[in-house]
Amino acid sequence: MIQGSLVALVTPFTGGQLDRSALKRLVDWHIEQGTTGLVPAGTTGESPTLTHEEHDAVVAEVVRHAAGRVPVIAGAGSNNTAETVRLIEAAKSAGADGAMVVTPYYNKPTQAGLVAHYTAAAEAGLPVLIYNIPGRSAVDMSVATMAELAKLPGIFGVKDATGDLARVARQRIACGTDFVQISGEDATAVGFNAMGGRGCISVTANVAPALCARMQAASLTGDYAEALRLQDLLMPLHEAIFTEPGLVGAKYGLSLLGLCSADVRSPLALPSAPVRTAIEAAMRGAGLLD
Repeated sequence: MIQGSLVALVTPFTGGQLDRSALKRLVDWHIEQGTTGLVPAGTTGESPTLTHEEHDAVVAEVVRHAAGRVPVIAGAGSNNTAETVRLIEAAKSAGADGAMVVTPYYNKPTQAGLVAHYTAAAEAGLPVLIYNIPGRSAVDMSVATMAELAKLPGIFGVKDATGDLARVARQRIACGTDFVQISGEDATAVGFNAMGGRGCISVTANVAPALCARMQAASLTGDYAEALRLQDLLMPLHEAIFTEPGLVGAKYGLSLLGLCSADVRSPLALPSAPVRTAIEAAMRGAGLLD
């Protein structure tokens, strides 16, 4: 269903409000640059501070403007199962191709609770991509639980942000080769594909979509020499963007490109001066700025 370089799309704001014009401009730019899929209203899309109405509006706008040119996997995660189902249903009504559902954060459910949560999500009408990110959610889906969920027809893969490359092989064995594994960590994306992954939902791709797309294409066709060359070019940018929350760095990089404002919503803040300097230097090193 999905592979290559998908972008964890930022949500642009102007004066604290959703900037629909900038959002449509970003959709067009990403498709022109070779991005193979759009993931709006996830963590990088500032979903924790979007109202329910804004969340639905962002997904609907991206789907409408993408117009079938690339898949749209809508962020639809919540620590409330009923709210997750509502988000999936809204994304389905908007025409999204799938829903990315994060493991419920803060609640710390058991593995049985995760099975119940994702079973309900899988019955809501869209193909579901599990999002396993224990560093943020405080719960880790086990390989055994993922293998159980992989049997459900409504669940097609995982965005794995554990950073554990050995897990890719374990999940491949447990879930089968048709189960789509997508990296959620830019810095290890090449290694992830080498272990059996099919791409990355990338924060850095907000700023460097063409380079990320070329790196993914090279790794997926087995040209690891080229993939490593491109990843070496991108690594300073990965590191600079993730020095502080990644979406903050991504928005600042986009502001340098004139594509959207750097504005983020509280409690996030604009990047510090040293981080701004590092991002600009990394973008120049990657040939993204004159």
